[in-house]
Amino acid sequence: MTDQPVRADAGGQEPQGTPRKAAVAAWIGSALEYYDFFIYGSAAALIFSRVFFDMSNPANATLQSLATFGVAYAARPVGAFFLGHIGDKYGRKKIMLFTLMLMGVSTFLIGCLPTRDQIGGLAPALLVFLRVLQGLSAAGEQASAGSMSLEHAPADRRGYFSSFTLNGTQFGQIIATLIFIPIAALPEEHLLSWGWRVPFWLSAGVTVLGYYIRRRLEETPVFEQAVAGGTVARMPVAELFRHHWADVLRVTCAAFIATVTTIFNIWALSYATSDEVGLDKAVMLWVGVVANAVALGAIPLWANLSDRIGRKPVFLVGAIGSPVMMFAYLGAINSHSYPLVFLTGIVGLGIVYSAANSIWPALYGEMFSARVRMSGMAIGTQIGFAAAGFAVASAAGIASPEGWLGLRGWEGVGIFTAILCAISAAAIATARETYRVPTEALGTKRRTPGRREEKDRTSVPA
Repeated sequence: MTDQPVRADAGGQEPQGTPRKAAVAAWIGSALEYYDFFIYGSAAALIFSRVFFDMSNPANATLQSLATFGVAYAARPVGAFFLGHIGDKYGRKKIMLFTLMLMGVSTFLIGCLPTRDQIGGLAPALLVFLRVLQGLSAAGEQASAGSMSLEHAPADRRGYFSSFTLNGTQFGQIIATLIFIPIAALPEEHLLSWGWRVPFWLSAGVTVLGYYIRRRLEETPVFEQAVAGGTVARMPVAELFRHHWADVLRVTCAAFIATVTTIFNIWALSYATSDEVGLDKAVMLWVGVVANAVALGAIPLWANLSDRIGRKPVFLVGAIGSPVMMFAYLGAINSHSYPLVFLTGIVGLGIVYSAANSIWPALYGEMFSARVRMSGMAIGTQIGFAAAGFAVASAAGIASPEGWLGLRGWEGVGIFTAILCAISAAAIATARETYRVPTEALGTKRRTPGRREEKDRTSVPA
């Protein structure tokens, strides 16, 4: 392990292709992982209320179905403590392999579940159990992939290379939605019997491919050097909360921004295609596909900009602009204007939200030292993401005739989203700017170097 390559900003050079290999592994793995994760979201919004829940009260069945989507987010903080500890103590690569296999197996088994008509109340119970396993998997996925790509990247391009984790996530959402477009068009008899199962069964091939790609990736030089030098933290989580509790809290609040994508992709889809609004399912699914396709291009551009001007201003553009575009998108849905729905959806999710979404792996990861980076990212994000997951059920309650917490209707959903985004923006506004801090100094109190010094320390080809 002593002959591992040394980081450029630690005095040596890492092989030129390694950052790209790490970024590609993060991209592909995240795409495959979140394909599995988000086909559940589409099924929960369109199908599961009729397959697993009592349809004598359709509104209640829909609410229960959407709540199962949030169950995974409740499990994610629990998984984050365990997987973050393992990743900081035994390596990022082990977690990347474990999370992929757990997600693939649990997703495949969802496609094999008997329905409520076949086994009664046991069916939704099994569904919730497998959804919990999906949540445990997702808890370590982005933190491990983000840490892997960040620690392999040249110090002056950490934002760009680590953004491939989120770019892969967006691609996974696109594939999940594209597969559900023909599935949703099936005759109802076929859709409810076998059609909805097909996307879940396809995860078997997805898992094998992802495992093959990830197992060929080397562990990061940062972690290998820690192992060789005997500086790996004995109790990463304890050290994290002793020295970095403020940044864990900051990341938790910042992660509320994920509410935007869950409201957009899950609740707004269910609401727009409900009897109340009556927009076409296939068209609304295509809105998500096009918006996420635009995000594939926007994410690396925003991330590259953050390497030039800083993480904070780019993130704040997304955090402040996203709730504005959410109001516009929900208003467009209620206007029944498909051109407006496409325009506001593309600008809102594809461009504005991508500003914040593209750079959080770098922004959050740079708050912590390598000794506790995975724990800090995993725990902070997953607690915040739990709020985003249950935001779907909260939005359904707000949109009901009774409302919730004094909010009602789609306008109330927009206000609810804006409140969470404001918390996210405030958290990052108080953060330290880290885009010019050398990699080995991240998570310490070392001063930020001047531009000339930083250029000298990081002048390694990407």
